[in-house]
Amino acid sequence: MARLSAAISERKFSIEQNLGLLLPGFSVAIVIGIAAQFLSDHYGAPAMLMALLLGIAFSFLAQEGRCVSGVNFTARTVLRFGVALLGARISVALLIDLGAPLISLSIAGVALTILFGLLTAQFLSQNWRFAILTGGSVAICGASAAMAIAAVLPKNEDSERNLIFTVLAVTTLSTIAMVCYPLVTKLVDFDSVATGVFLGGTIHDVAQVVGAGFSVNDETGETATLVKLIRVTTLAPVILCFSLFIRTYGAVGENRDARPPLIPGFVLAFLALATLNSIGFVPAMMAEFLSNLSRWALLVAIAAVGMKTELRSMLNLDGKAIVLIVAETIFLAIFILSGLHWLT
Repeated sequence: MARLSAAISERKFSIEQNLGLLLPGFSVAIVIGIAAQFLSDHYGAPAMLMALLLGIAFSFLAQEGRCVSGVNFTARTVLRFGVALLGARISVALLIDLGAPLISLSIAGVALTILFGLLTAQFLSQNWRFAILTGGSVAICGASAAMAIAAVLPKNEDSERNLIFTVLAVTTLSTIAMVCYPLVTKLVDFDSVATGVFLGGTIHDVAQVVGAGFSVNDETGETATLVKLIRVTTLAPVILCFSLFIRTYGAVGENRDARPPLIPGFVLAFLALATLNSIGFVPAMMAEFLSNLSRWALLVAIAAVGMKTELRSMLNLDGKAIVLIVAETIFLAIFILSGLHWLT
């Protein structure tokens, strides 16, 4: 009994010690996330962008002191938790409602944009890690996809900087697209459904898709959201493909023991939640709760990622990085636009 009591006491002390290490940095990230959401709600600024910029402003807290462990935990573990909960948004019914041709167009847009990014990166002297990160974020769901993909990419000295740049770029481009793309659909005389497919198939972030779609009309907003969620559905298989690619080719010259697992745990959790939601085991209220929890987890995580980044490191990026992500965005828009003209 004495040994058991001592073991329990030691374990309790260890848990309290770990919490004491993690809580300061985690708490700061939460406060930054709340501030970012406040700015979004009251001034219309993208919450992810605000969290990132505010996080960068407090980067000194992640360099040394009590917040370092908590910031690292939030940027990694809380991020993966948020990505896993994205599965609660997904169900097979989404796919059935849209129809095979438009589903195929959306999925082809994802695959071809990533491939286009890899090929274009070769001409622009950008490495494959950066090409996968930007191409996946443009093709799937913006900042959320960027953070999920970054979680499985092998780390190097540029990893944090590349992630920050990608989140900043796709968020900015999403905001521009939210304003400009509805005007494009008017110029080409699309109906409500085709407009929704274009907006949902091309704009990077979910929030901007919803804003652009419902600014046209309710039918366009619902269609755009549906198409966007189908793009989000591709997140798990795309990450699985990346993991296979990295395990096969990406560990050359690196520690092979440090390669990511074949299927990362957060991807398995994403798939499990999507499966349970598809067969009706997740009540609508619970799905809504998990979706909101995912959004908050990702918001807090991106604040922590910002805290881990020094702004001066962003100045080391050349103009070719901007050219790459803009080119990927334009390619996706042209592909979906052309596909809709052919299908309708």
